[in-house]
Amino acid sequence: MTRVLPYLAAAWIFLVGCYGLATSRNLVRSVGCLAVCQSATYVLLLAVGYRDGGTAPVFSDVKPGTRPVVDPVVQALALTDVVVGATVTALLLALVVQVSKRHRTLDPDELSELRG
Repeated sequence: MTRVLPYLAAAWIFLVGCYGLATSRNLVRSVGCLAVCQSATYVLLLAVGYRDGGTAPVFSDVKPGTRPVVDPVVQALALTDVVVGATVTALLLALVVQVSKRHRTLDPDELSELRG
């Protein structure tokens, strides 16, 4: 059960973010819910790279292969995911500010000019 718990936590965080995204009537809240969905990927990546009893992949004092280590590639992907998530969130918030300035509303239903 403990091996499945991080995957369940990632799925729960993702579903909470998707629920908030689907029910939000405010663009700022929508961006926040999208950031919550993105944070589920951090948990998922770290769960994939985890090993029981693993330590940091530093081999300055021991030979490689003598002890289990966590996967450093997955850790690097998680850090990259954090940077990409922050960048996307900042870009979306900048777009929300522009929409607010031009249309004087943050409700997506009131943005009639954006309809096809």
